[in-house]
Amino acid sequence: MGGKIGEIGLRKKENVFRALKKRDFNTYGSRRSNDEVMARGAFANIRFVNKLLKGEFSPKIIHVPTGDKLNVYDAAMKYEATGQDTIILAGSDYGSGSSRDWAAKGPMLVGVKAVIAKSFERESGRYGIITCCFKAGEDADTLGLTGLERYKIHLPSKICEIRAGQDVTITTDTRKSFTCSVRFNSKVELAYFNHGAILPFIIQNLNKE
Repeated sequence: MGGKIGEIGLRKKENVFRALKKRDFNTYGSRRSNDEVMARGAFANIRFVNKLLKGEFSPKIIHVPTGDKLNVYDAAMKYEATGQDTIILAGSDYGSGSSRDWAAKGPMLVGVKAVIAKSFERESGRYGIITCCFKAGEDADTLGLTGLERYKIHLPSKICEIRAGQDVTITTDTRKSFTCSVRFNSKVELAYFNHGAILPFIIQNLNKE
């Protein structure tokens, strides 16, 4: 969530910037109160390394199955239009940094349903995304995962049956199978997940009062 907003991150045709010149776009940090801007900047951190693009530093992605190289937000909208859920394969300390809340909220806003990583920042389980930890000594590389597979996370059918730290099996359409631990820190985080995120949870509880 760092850096200046450029043509890749948020094009001028977007309503929020239509009346501005490019030099006035400013940074994502200065626009963090605008969810439309921040959704488009979810993967715009200058240190973000995209292994789908062979380590390129770019907020772009390979759209499956077309193979097109698209801005992450544009690809996300294509997936949403076809009802296709998306996940993230990540390394260590996923979601850490100075914008921890938006590191969790941004992926949610572009339709990410799950993150599989080696470790997480504490905010990551509060925004309606399933967070799963690789087992010790394992990661996407050691398991031979490319990110182009289709994944199925075998969770209990009922949210109330999910337990923090429980093991779940994840399978792919390439016949790979591995085990991860569900990373919810508490029953409260499970309640957030059940309601879609922390904000819907708070609103629904306020409506009950």
